[in-house]
Amino acid sequence: MDRRNFLKYSISAGIAGASTGLLNGYGISSASAAPLGVGLADPAIQPLFTELAPNALDPSFIFGKEKRVKVKKNKLKLRKKSKHKINIQQIVQQTGLVNAQGQRLSTTVWGYGSKKAPATWPGRTFEVNTNEKVKIQWKNMLKNGTTPLPHLLPVDETLHWCYSLAAYKAAGITIATDGVPIVTHVHGSHVDSPSDGNPEYFFGVTKRSRGPRWVSKKNRYDNSQKAGTLWYHDHGLGITRLNVYAGLAGFYIIRDAEDTGLQNNPLGLPAGPYEHAYAIQDRMFKQNGDLFFPAFPGDPGYADFITGEGATPPVGKPTALAEFFGDHMLVNGKIWPKADVEPRNYRFRLLNGCDSRFMRLRFRAVPMGATDFTNASAPLPFSVVGTDQGLLATPASVTEVDFLPGERLDVVFDFSSVAAGSRVIVENILGDSPFGGDLPNLDPAAGEVFANRKTDRVMAFDIVQPLSTVPDNFNPATVQTSYLANTRPVNKVRKLGLFEGKDEFGRLQPMLGTAEPVVDVTGATVSGTLPWHMPITENPNLGDTEIWEIYNATVDAHPIHVHLVHFDVLDRAPFTATTVPQPVVQHDGAIANGFRLENIVVNSAATTPSLATEKGPKDMVIAYPGEVTRIKMTFDKPGRFVWHCHILSHEDHDMMRPMHVGPGA
Repeated sequence: MDRRNFLKYSISAGIAGASTGLLNGYGISSASAAPLGVGLADPAIQPLFTELAPNALDPSFIFGKEKRVKVKKNKLKLRKKSKHKINIQQIVQQTGLVNAQGQRLSTTVWGYGSKKAPATWPGRTFEVNTNEKVKIQWKNMLKNGTTPLPHLLPVDETLHWCYSLAAYKAAGITIATDGVPIVTHVHGSHVDSPSDGNPEYFFGVTKRSRGPRWVSKKNRYDNSQKAGTLWYHDHGLGITRLNVYAGLAGFYIIRDAEDTGLQNNPLGLPAGPYEHAYAIQDRMFKQNGDLFFPAFPGDPGYADFITGEGATPPVGKPTALAEFFGDHMLVNGKIWPKADVEPRNYRFRLLNGCDSRFMRLRFRAVPMGATDFTNASAPLPFSVVGTDQGLLATPASVTEVDFLPGERLDVVFDFSSVAAGSRVIVENILGDSPFGGDLPNLDPAAGEVFANRKTDRVMAFDIVQPLSTVPDNFNPATVQTSYLANTRPVNKVRKLGLFEGKDEFGRLQPMLGTAEPVVDVTGATVSGTLPWHMPITENPNLGDTEIWEIYNATVDAHPIHVHLVHFDVLDRAPFTATTVPQPVVQHDGAIANGFRLENIVVNSAATTPSLATEKGPKDMVIAYPGEVTRIKMTFDKPGRFVWHCHILSHEDHDMMRPMHVGPGA
């Protein structure tokens, strides 16, 4: 009996949670990335480690010409304010992709740019200072003259998305007439509610295509937080996965007096040309170089997520799949690139910008020119110095690190530990399928990997540059930062749930909800699965500190992101519960299948986080199946924000909920 059928049997037999802790009646962990589809680019013919990886922290790739910092009389002076006008527009870019004849192909994508800095994928980097007042006007230029451009990818209009809202349908607002709806979210930003990039703040290219909560294209970011690796990306309701896939993402780096980005920084961190930022994403391409995203019968993944689940979406229309795993790995818009480095310490800020792909990264040395791990070294040690929201108190030495969608890693690798003239490959040892917490079966015969798998490789570093005279001052044993955990008294503990049901078409539909009966902002008592449009249940008081207990009642791990705050990961513990089916009313009145939890029993003492990346300030956390994950945070700005799963295909299918800080909703 396979894993999914075992789960279904367990529920129907009335078992209150399987011994593995996988509780829901549905699941997608047996689904996997399909072999190469007809008409698609073949990853097996693509060159590895020949394209140079753009460095998103190269001065030429940073928005604005203003000096970020000034040093005068040995004192650091930070810039106080800046202003940008950023265009979202369609461009053509080369990724390094080639056809069967070895000819280079171009790809149409969307990018962020300005009048002085042409649009790119990924968008150019914002580099700002703590407490710098930044104004950004985001402009939707996805049009040809006054004619809106079509989407580059198939849009599923059965989802709860921007133009499916009743008022927009009644007004005849469509992509063809009013343009692709967009809204930019600076992920990890401590920002006022009107500038948070809420999915309902979207806007198209016409004045009537404004979201129901739209305020302005002009956003203000006060950056009232410590230095950290943030990123910005599109967050349009029900269309985030497609807009980000088309190219709408980039880095947003915050500096402070501790992490200055200068060679003489007080922590001795690698800086200047020895600090790189890399966005890792997976993609599929058509044979002509165009982006490809599965949505129709016969497409990769369709059999797993649609026909294999007995789902019957509208015939002839594109349908959303529960997850996406590309067969080409890209770093800053280049397939399987490389960088030439000196034998010294380098700092790498990494972003997992994939839709669904969890990674477990390692560094391994190979002979120069090697493209696989046939003669590779054992995994090499490196230092984790920071995570989503900033630096750890002290670096952690590891040989591998987990990396979830939406998360950022800040690591230092010492290339002097490897023989000059060698190559170091960044390896990913997780597979091309939904992640449940364990290593997958990497045997192609098991059906969990691509037939022409290369997604176990990300990029390479060639140690071929001569060592410069710039001092290399990084010493992990002496680094001590100002990071402190949140010690505020707790005002409230909430029990929240992650659920996996089926929508009205029988498609798998992950959603959030509560793991206990609660009173929503209208006074109604609710429990279990809740879609986006239902009244708010997470309504913390302004200034309160809360612990959220997140009960994962699905068979898969989910990367959970909470807007506005940074949080501490406290602990985890396995639990069992009875899952009780209950109906879920969709945005259009259709009835879906959801669950609620009863008789929750936490089975053992909680364990503190073992991941190095969880020992610092976070805005992403991995919630493992069958476990309760506890996080602690303080809500210090009023207004409407959101929390959601950062598997983009999940949040687009309503695994996202609004929250409101302070009075109101």
